[in-house]
Amino acid sequence: MYPANTTYHRAGSVAEAVQLLADNEGAKVLAGGHSLIPAMKLRLAAPQALVDIGHIAALRGISLEGGSLVIGALTNFATIASSELVQANAPVLAEATGVVGDPAVRNRGTIGGNVSHGDPASDPPTALTALGATYNVSGPGGERSIAASDFPTGLLENALQDNEILTGVSVPALAPGSGSAYVKFPHPASRYAVVGVAAIVASQGGSCSSASVVIGGVETTPTRASSVEAALVGSDLGNDALDAAAAAVAGDFTGDPMSDIFASDEYRRAMAAVYLRRALGIAASRAG
Repeated sequence: MYPANTTYHRAGSVAEAVQLLADNEGAKVLAGGHSLIPAMKLRLAAPQALVDIGHIAALRGISLEGGSLVIGALTNFATIASSELVQANAPVLAEATGVVGDPAVRNRGTIGGNVSHGDPASDPPTALTALGATYNVSGPGGERSIAASDFPTGLLENALQDNEILTGVSVPALAPGSGSAYVKFPHPASRYAVVGVAAIVASQGGSCSSASVVIGGVETTPTRASSVEAALVGSDLGNDALDAAAAAVAGDFTGDPMSDIFASDEYRRAMAAVYLRRALGIAASRAG
C-alpha cells in the first residue's frame, strides 16, 4: 500500500525543525524512517506533513562529556554498537543496538527515532532505561531533559510535548566493577524482542552492591524489575542467588500486558524469567 499524500519539509537546523512543526499542524518528524515510513505505508500513520531532520549534522555523533556518553539523536545503531566509547562505558547499550533488526536497519535506523517511536518490543529503550539515561529535547519553550524511565507513557506514546524534538541521549558511564548484559528472545521474522532483558550489577567485597534490571517486550513500556534488584543487592551473585532473583520477577509485572498470536501474555512472562536468568548470569560473570 502507498502512503497517503503528505507535504515534505527538510530542516537545516533544530530551530528550523521546531518552527516547521509549529507551522504545520499534524506534522511528524522524519529521521531514519524505519518506523514512520512502514506505518505510513500501512496507513497506520497519515501525517499531513513531514519534517525531515535527517540532514542536521549536529544531531550525529558520540562523545564522552563529564562522565556521560552524549549520543546525537541521528546516530545510527551500527555506529553505536561499534563505538569504542560505548563499548567501554556502556557495553549493554552496544549489545542492545547490535541486535536491532538486521544490518540494513542498524545502518539506517537512529537512536532518537527509535526511542521516540515508543515500540515496547524495541531493544535500545530497555538498555537505556537500565542505564539511567536521560533524553535531551528541544522545543518552543527551550531545552529540557527527560529521564528514560519517564519518557514512554504508553504503547507508541511518549512524554514529548507539542512541537518538541528529541535531540540526543545522555548515558552515565558504568562504574568500575560493574557487569552488564542484554539478551533477548527475538521474533523470528521481525527480530523485535518478544522478551528483552538488560541487566547491570556491581560487585564490591564479594557481594552485589547495586543492580539495575529492566525488561522489554512484556508490557507496553519497559518494566523495572525492582523485586529482582532487591533480591540481588547484598547477595554473592552465585547461582542460587541468581536463581532466586530471577524467580522474583513474577511480582514486577503490574502494568499493561502484551499478547498476540505469536506469544501470549503468560508465555512472555514465563520467558522473561528464563531470559532474565541468562542475562543475570552473564552480567555477574563480568562484574568485579
